[in-house]
Amino acid sequence: MRYITFPTTLVLQAIADGARYGFDIADRTGLQTGTVYPALRRLDMLGYVRSSWESEKVARREQRPARRYYEITKAGSEALEIAIKRFENLGRLKPQQRHA
Repeated sequence: MRYITFPTTLVLQAIADGARYGFDIADRTGLQTGTVYPALRRLDMLGYVRSSWESEKVARREQRPARRYYEITKAGSEALEIAIKRFENLGRLKPQQRHA
């Protein structure tokens, strides 16, 4: 199991919550597209999401570029569960006291 970063975890969580394409994911996470799209590529390469292009016909009808839609895989759901636990644990760390 490979660890994923906090921003990548946010992207994966957005997909799990129903965000389907890049700009929608950026809106949900508050992350810049320059962070979202590389994270999507990594998640796809890791097999944590699967992607497919919408029909050019649909995009043309709506007068916009075709969207690439993402969905979380079983491996992605497992990775997300691990990442959420990992980042929750960070909040439990107590600051170390400095000795003079």
